[in-house]
Amino acid sequence: MSQVLQQVLDWSRPVKRNFVIAVDVVLALVATWIAYSLRYETFHWPSDDQRWVYLLGPALAIPIFARFGLYRAIFRYTGMDVLFATGQAIALYALLRIVLLYWQKWPVFPLTLGVLQPIIFFMLIGSSRVLARYWLAGIGLRKGLHSGRMLIFGAGAAGVQTSSALAITGQFKLLGFVDEDPAKIGQTINGVPVFAALKVPVLVRDLGITDILLAIPSATRDRRNKIIQSLRALPVHTRTLPGLADLTSGRVTVRDFRELDVEDLLGRAAVTPQADLLACSLFNQTILVTGAGGSIGSELCRQILREHPRRMLLLDHNEFGLYTMHRELLAWCQAQGSDIELVPLLASVVNRQRLDWICATYRPDTVYHAAAYKHVPMVECNPSEGICNNVLGTLNMAQAAQAVRVASFVLVSTDKAVRPTNLMGASKRMAEMVLQAMASQAGPHDTRFSMVRFGNVLGSSGSVVPMFREQLAQGGPLTITHPEVTRYFMTIPEAAQLVLQAAAMATGGEVFVLDMGEPVRILDLARRLVDLSGLRVRDALQPDGDIELSFIGLRPGEKLYEELLIGDNPTATVHPRIMKAHEEFMTWTELMSQLQQLQRAAVAEDVVSIRRILRACVHGFHDEPGAN
Repeated sequence: MSQVLQQVLDWSRPVKRNFVIAVDVVLALVATWIAYSLRYETFHWPSDDQRWVYLLGPALAIPIFARFGLYRAIFRYTGMDVLFATGQAIALYALLRIVLLYWQKWPVFPLTLGVLQPIIFFMLIGSSRVLARYWLAGIGLRKGLHSGRMLIFGAGAAGVQTSSALAITGQFKLLGFVDEDPAKIGQTINGVPVFAALKVPVLVRDLGITDILLAIPSATRDRRNKIIQSLRALPVHTRTLPGLADLTSGRVTVRDFRELDVEDLLGRAAVTPQADLLACSLFNQTILVTGAGGSIGSELCRQILREHPRRMLLLDHNEFGLYTMHRELLAWCQAQGSDIELVPLLASVVNRQRLDWICATYRPDTVYHAAAYKHVPMVECNPSEGICNNVLGTLNMAQAAQAVRVASFVLVSTDKAVRPTNLMGASKRMAEMVLQAMASQAGPHDTRFSMVRFGNVLGSSGSVVPMFREQLAQGGPLTITHPEVTRYFMTIPEAAQLVLQAAAMATGGEVFVLDMGEPVRILDLARRLVDLSGLRVRDALQPDGDIELSFIGLRPGEKLYEELLIGDNPTATVHPRIMKAHEEFMTWTELMSQLQQLQRAAVAEDVVSIRRILRACVHGFHDEPGAN
């Protein structure tokens, strides 16, 4: 049977269409024969005159079905929309058939036949489509072979579409919907019961549920977080559907099921952007983004593009990253019918001459400087490169922008710049001090320099979530540096929005920070990820658990706790979740002398001098491994 099924699936599209047309011709003839037999209450054999009545059925039905698009449908995905279209086609067919037969005044055509034959024809056509769907999808072959027992949380349109996808694949056995709407509880959808949300623990225990799918794309982040938190203690794998923007195609398939978003793991509501702040400094402007192929730079490019600048300059020294981002943005512009000019620029921020040429040629209005080496252990092993890229590269880009009077320059910084214990954090604080010193020298018509400081970005390259998911897929263990290590977390879109909004608020020299709520223990994040994967942590309390958590010790230069402010008393801004820090810095004359020494030390690969200069310049820099 499976071999025959595969042969049918391998037919070309025209062959499949012609076969369906032939089947419909036969069904039209059979429907007429059944109608005559029922009408005369005996098995019927058509007379010569009645044969024209038989032939009229397929002669009318096939063109009408083709006009309604019934021969373009893919039977494996046949649903209520196709059956509804079939009903409309049959109704038109019945009307035209009756009109033609009575217009010809054929005595061999009883009135009841005009009603019976279309009804029978519809039943036969509908049954053939449903049977074809079940057979071609292999549902009958896969019964009893389900890989999981599922509940769908959400009995709305997305949940119903998902149940259809499950029926097609047979991958999961759907045992129920869960909803919070009292009007839906106790009802059934396609024979599947709808349960109250409070009954989920009982259903998981009694029905042996292995998977729960969140089909609530319109739910608020707070509501999703509460639902996810209520499911954490259950031994089920929790997944989700895409958001509303990703479901506009109107069809959900099992391929759309995905692991929970990093926002779900974050456990707090995302910071809402202010549209007026995003748009005011971007619309119809020329925008330069450095590090455009990186995690933050690429998200900056996506969000800037939505505000319709005149031209976007994408700068990166990573050729493949730049190519990938440029191609993605081109595809977006083509889909939107946008004429925004996209310019990919291969360059390193260490090359001052190249930066000067770019700024002089394209005259950007705003520069978002996201290019940096940001991985703590990597910079710790390559201090000279870290200094050249993060400190001197920022100086090069800032001076190139200042030379052509770029209106605004925004540095993407990090919470690791606050009382740093590693070279990466110290280099980013030095970069901040470069801009603070330049801002203190600037006149009212010069470039406005500002900095944006935030914590760890969930989902970015090198963040813990992709690493944990990779380790989870391999069966563990999940590696954590220390049981008490905590971090401030935000999502990539939040980070990009903060940078864009800060540029709109900047007057010069500010350090903007995001009110990121409470810091999160990495241990708690790991446990949450394991729980929501339907697995259990293996520890002293659960020695038979699935995934072990392994503590490997703090890496060189790593802190237990991160901070966002060096000084105290930050001031509010027009955005309720963005603060402005007031922090001390060196004058330009003092700093320039230190930068010259730092450059000589970096060129000479003199790590001892690099650390000495950073300790002299950066407040609170303690570069002992594991310092707090």
